[in-house]
Parts: sequence; C-alpha cells; structure tokens
Amino acid sequence: METLDSAISTPSRSTDSKPQTSSPLPPSALRLWRPNAQRNLRNQWSELASCKNRWFSASSAGRFQATALVNSHLSQRYMPDMKLGVLSDMPGIRKQACLKLYKRQELQRSKLLLSYKEMVGIVSHMINLSRSMKCFVKVPNNSPLLQFSYNSADRSDSVDGGDGGGIPVFTFYSITSHEKFAEELVEMFKLELCLKRLLVLEFLSIGYDTSEVKQLHWSAQLYDDEFRDLRDCNLYCEVTNGPVPPRLRDGKSDIGALRFDNQPNPEVLQVYLTTWLAEANIDTLRVDEIFAVVEEEMHVSIC
Repeated sequence: METLDSAISTPSRSTDSKPQTSSPLPPSALRLWRPNAQRNLRNQWSELASCKNRWFSASSAGRFQATALVNSHLSQRYMPDMKLGVLSDMPGIRKQACLKLYKRQELQRSKLLLSYKEMVGIVSHMINLSRSMKCFVKVPNNSPLLQFSYNSADRSDSVDGGDGGGIPVFTFYSITSHEKFAEELVEMFKLELCLKRLLVLEFLSIGYDTSEVKQLHWSAQLYDDEFRDLRDCNLYCEVTNGPVPPRLRDGKSDIGALRFDNQPNPEVLQVYLTTWLAEANIDTLRVDEIFAVVEEEMHVSIC
C-alpha cells in the first residue's frame, strides 16, 4: 500500500503537456465520444466541488465541537478552585457541576468523532471521482452501436484508453490534464485529513484518566471500520500496520511514538484549535484557481 510519500506528485500549475490534436478513434466514434466525455467531466467536477463544500462544512462543525470540548474541560479542571460566591453554601454544587461538564464532554467527543468520520468519507469519495474521469468507447458483441463506460472496472470491450487518444475534451485540456488537476486537489485534502486525525486524537484525550489515555495512540482505531476507510483513501500503511503519519505539504513526517496529553495547558489547546481552523495543508487560493480554470474550460459554473 502506498503512503503519501509515494503518492502521485503534485503537477505544476500550468498545463502538463500539449495535448494531441488527433485521435486514434475514427471520426464517427470521436463525434460520439466527445459529448459523452464532456458530460462525464462536468458531472465529476460538479461532485468534486460539492465534496469541497461539504469538507469545509464538516471541518467547521468539528472545530465547533472541539472548542466546546476544550471549554468544558477547562471549566471542569478549574472548578475546585473557582470562587462560587453565594453558591458556596450549597452542598455538592461543585460535584454536580463537574458531573454535568463530564457528560457534556462525552457528547462533544462523540460529535467531534462524527465530523471526522464524515471528512474521511468525503476524501474517499473525492478519490473515486478523480479516478472516474475517463470515458471508454465500447463496441458490444454483434452490435453496430457504440456504448460508453465511465467505470474503469468495466472496460473489457474498450477500444481506446478512455481519453480519446489525448485530444482536448473541450478546448485546451485533455482528460489526463483534468485528472492531474483533480489529483492535486485530492492530495491536499488527504494531507489535511491526516493532520485532522492527529488533532482529533489530542482532543479525545483531554480529561481522560491516565489508564485510558494509554489506549489512545496513533494506531488506535477511532471508529468501527476506520482502517478500512483509510485504506480506501490510501492512508493506511500495511508496513507499520497503522495510519499514514501526518505531515505538512512539501514536508516529511518526523513523528515517532505519539503520546497524547490528558491535561494540556490552555495555550497548547488554543494552538490545536487554531491549527484546525487554518486548514494548513489546503492551499485555498490554489483550490479556487483549479476550479476557476476548470470552469473556464468547460464554460459552466460548478462552485
């Protein structure tokens, strides 16, 4: 299984190479192929734009829950030393308040985990979309009609490579160029997902007993079938039997045995929240640029 370090490298911001101006397909097949290929690309890019918007929505929800979790934890931590004023004479008030804050943290942990799970699903879907941009011409047995397949697993009768021989689908860019744009986009979200997982583990750890914290480590599965989902995203390393370590764009991972603190100081927690908000691995200007180029090429608004 590939790791991020061995994944497809990010293409340049310009077109990768000059597309071919001729196709090995006969003109009659080409006239039918191009509108089908155009329709497929519009659908895939529209879905990618939807995934992008869903990601930022899920990320915002996750940060909201993480912030609430941090606030509840700090309130519970400092409750024994708080001055309660007239409430000081009420027996058990501190204990009742701490119990309620603890239960609130449990709910917030659960909702944070749901946001993370949604982000994993979004990245998995983006990967599938980036791999479904080809349009294969098929000739059914004993039939003069052409058929088209957008599923790479269904190309037993395919008479081409799914890219029309490398010619432009609309005006300038071939299917290969569209695939490289999509791969560049997906790579950013894959990297950010790894970083989000690290932060989720940190947030889930705060306030836990030491014996329970030992169970929360990088190779721990955070929800049922998480590792299966990470394999679908090419983010699980079979060599280490664990998720691919987090890293920043254009950087290497230098994380050894991760240990999560159940009582981090408020300044550290603020850094975690800020890092979550920053989407450090997603170059939003580049994301907007990719979608702008694609929209101009296809003459359609997709964002």
